[in-house]
Amino acid sequence: MRVLIIEDEQKTALYLRKGLTESGFVVDITCEGEEGFFLATTREYDLIILDVMLPGKDGWSIIAGIRQRGKQTPVLFLTARDSVHDRVRGLESGADDYLVKPFSFSELLARVRSILRRGPIRQTEILRIADMEINLVRRRAIRGGQILELTPKEFALLLMMAQRAGEVLSRTLIAEEVWDMNFDSDTNVVDVAIRRLRRKVDDPFENKLIHTIRGVGYVFEER
Repeated sequence: MRVLIIEDEQKTALYLRKGLTESGFVVDITCEGEEGFFLATTREYDLIILDVMLPGKDGWSIIAGIRQRGKQTPVLFLTARDSVHDRVRGLESGADDYLVKPFSFSELLARVRSILRRGPIRQTEILRIADMEINLVRRRAIRGGQILELTPKEFALLLMMAQRAGEVLSRTLIAEEVWDMNFDSDTNVVDVAIRRLRRKVDDPFENKLIHTIRGVGYVFEER
């Protein structure tokens, strides 16, 4: 899942990106209100974390513009403005949640997952394919009754493939979606990651789910 952070405190923005990336999210950050508004209205995100006081365009204007354009991307306000008036204004302007600084990352992550769980992007908490069950909330995968010990990046890769089950995924697409990078044909990062994932997802089981499409990429499906 892709998150946009619009935050002018660089230390906070980098802290958030690190924590969310480690939790399996792809994260874009900007410290400028105008740029944040441009990204929010021209790209697709699963969630926007938005400060109120920003250079160029404040958070109130940004969320108003997003909603006026009909975009229903979930928004979490993260701000030092802690008055009841500000909280009410934030929620009434179309925000899905309002968290006051200073904050704990564990609480922010719980709120992010709660928003995504109830939002339009996530229709179900459990994804089932063959004998595999993927819990999007707990970020846990089980196959044949066994819990798969996956790293955050491995889980993100598995989830991305499972959500597109039956679709042939190119290495370029996988690199962009999971690593937020432009694929370089001289690197084998995708192939290495797939091999590692197969060791945990497929090797212990007779029925294989990850299949190679020679010269194209990979497909996740039951055969």
